[in-house]
Amino acid sequence: MEDRQPSPLSWSLAILRRVGSPADLSVAIAHIRDRYRFVHLVFLVVRPANRADAYPFYCTTYPEEWTSLYLRKNYFEIDPVIELSRTGFLPVDWSNLDRRSPGTRGFFKEAESFDIGRHGLTVPIRGPSGERSLFSVTSNLPGAEWRKLRISSNHDLQVLSHYLHEKVLSVSGLQKNGGYRTLSRREQECLQLLARGLVTKRVAARLQISEHTVRLYLKLAKRKLDATTTYQAIARASFLEIIET
Repeated sequence: MEDRQPSPLSWSLAILRRVGSPADLSVAIAHIRDRYRFVHLVFLVVRPANRADAYPFYCTTYPEEWTSLYLRKNYFEIDPVIELSRTGFLPVDWSNLDRRSPGTRGFFKEAESFDIGRHGLTVPIRGPSGERSLFSVTSNLPGAEWRKLRISSNHDLQVLSHYLHEKVLSVSGLQKNGGYRTLSRREQECLQLLARGLVTKRVAARLQISEHTVRLYLKLAKRKLDATTTYQAIARASFLEIIET
């Protein structure tokens, strides 16, 4: 009998669990980029908790020339992706970004000359202590294929974004891991099944409980893990090795 291959998400989280330094992180995100067949991956800490300094850490597979130019010209001030950290929690396709100003159009045109990717998607992350990060992926696929990849990887990217948030803050020294209340067996089971891509209705059927009860367990799990969203709870539980993904 053949061994079952791990899902891209399980494989990626296993790679990230072994990360112990910022240098390891750069190698890890390059592997994850290749596994999902993206052109580039970028993770940026926009603002750490209880500190005033913005953009204290980034990790990217972008060409060094583009990264250096971006920093030198302080494109943080005109990059519309940065604004996403202040406006919501949901992933945003770059095709929906406001590019009406000449400065923004010029910025994207310059970025294209470095082949950072024709398409992009950014996931904003907000931690419970006020920390903010952004996780972005880019692609050069034709439009229809990009939409297919974006939809098929949406769940994975949201879990990965929060796991990366935990890992980056840990290895960069920007935040120490705190203590969390112990999850019950049912809370762990609900998070475990959601991590595997099941919706609440299927989780309820699998565990033979009502959807209302599933939502209650998830609410309690989020509270115990100090998580704002279910994706953040899944990522934190995985990071703390409470569940397997």
